[in-house]
Amino acid sequence: MNLDQLEIQLKKRLASEYKWGRKQADIWETHTDFVCSIPNFEDVVARIYDEFNTHARFVDLRNYALNRWYEYYSSLAVEHIFHMHPKVRKVKDTSDREKYFYINGIAFDHKTITFPSEFHQEVNKAMLDPKEFLKWVYKDPSNQQYSEAKYRLFLVLHQDDGEHWRLKAELNWIKACVDTFLDNYKEIDLISFKTSGVMVKTGVIFGVK
Repeated sequence: MNLDQLEIQLKKRLASEYKWGRKQADIWETHTDFVCSIPNFEDVVARIYDEFNTHARFVDLRNYALNRWYEYYSSLAVEHIFHMHPKVRKVKDTSDREKYFYINGIAFDHKTITFPSEFHQEVNKAMLDPKEFLKWVYKDPSNQQYSEAKYRLFLVLHQDDGEHWRLKAELNWIKACVDTFLDNYKEIDLISFKTSGVMVKTGVIFGVK
């Protein structure tokens, strides 16, 4: 994967409005699966037009498909960024989405999220008290998939103007944030707490602009 080239493609998405129009995980997922096989922005835009231009909800479908494309390739790039670091080893079974990689032999799940507006404090305070922030992430009803007892690592993106989603295209900047964390990584520095009756170990990388 060429991060520089993919970053150029992802940044072309930034010129259009970021609007989903509906939640994921419905029939629109099936209709837009093709975006995951087209890394070039112009090519995916052309394919979206070919597929949906006669549909009554063309604009909504176009936005949805472009967002899926953007999220998919940004996520793929972030996973690749982790794999590039010497402390990280790939998971052989790529179908196991509960293990994204190993850090010094320990299997980690990973999630990139934008800083949640629902959190009751500003990002600077969250950075000063990451344990409180992570407890909130685990307990928030929309994040119940994080409730199992596992090692987890969060990459949290925040932009001062609130357009956090744009940072998912800043691949080289993300790599610098991830590398800094991994260069200094020690298991003893992970944050431990009990949630839903089980003990978890987790860490957070704040990417803030």
